[in-house]
Amino acid sequence: MKSARLTLVGAGPGDPELITLKGIKALSEADVVLYDALIHPDILNHIPANTPKVFVGKKKGVCQFPQEDINKLIVDHALKYGHVVRLKGGDPFIFGRGHEELVYAQSFDIPTTVIPGISSSIAVPELQGIPLTRRGVNDSFWVLTGTTRNHELSSDIEIAARSNATVVILMGMTKLKEIVSIFQEQNKGDIPVAVIQNGTMPDEKIGLGTVDTIVDVVDELKLSSPAVIVIGKVVDLHPDYVNEFIFQEKERLEDVKGGMRPETKEFYRKLFNW
Repeated sequence: MKSARLTLVGAGPGDPELITLKGIKALSEADVVLYDALIHPDILNHIPANTPKVFVGKKKGVCQFPQEDINKLIVDHALKYGHVVRLKGGDPFIFGRGHEELVYAQSFDIPTTVIPGISSSIAVPELQGIPLTRRGVNDSFWVLTGTTRNHELSSDIEIAARSNATVVILMGMTKLKEIVSIFQEQNKGDIPVAVIQNGTMPDEKIGLGTVDTIVDVVDELKLSSPAVIVIGKVVDLHPDYVNEFIFQEKERLEDVKGGMRPETKEFYRKLFNW
């Protein structure tokens, strides 16, 4: 009989090519795989055809598998099959309840391993050209859940709104109006905001605005979950904004280039293809 063990694997933010090599290796060696709702089907192709695959996903508004049941399934399958790979979206320890599953398995003396995954909180803004930190713009970033286990807005968002940090909110789309109100109370209505739906996927959509306008932007573009909300001055570094700035700067400099020093004029000639 095979020895029971558990490996928690982070599948990454959605794009099937963003799972780690170590995660793929674990899938190929699994005796059974329990996987979440947002796992890309191509990732399941790394699992041997004869290895059982068990769906234990949760979707917004539907809780077919309560966490307590998933914990029990992990232990039951480990004792029955041997090596259980628990495949979770993003990173298992970032709002993924992975640690709860780990501790539960350990309480049955089942050996455990964790293979980190790329979190959507970082990857999704990054692939849109939004750095979560930028020298001279901000000194830190916060990652928060928009909705707590009691289905309420996290009280930490009010604290984050008082800071100058970049604020990244997961699972916050149903609370967007409340989030906006909190930032407006801090006189931050003009702070840039990005809402990125289905990040890293072919059907990815983005809405850009400010705290004061983002609700209307989301309504106009019909954005919905799953989405990452990014609030902070770094959103101004999104390519759409940067390209507009360069265009405006080029137009402005066209009017004054005649009075530039030769070395300055040469610099802008190369930059703007004058």
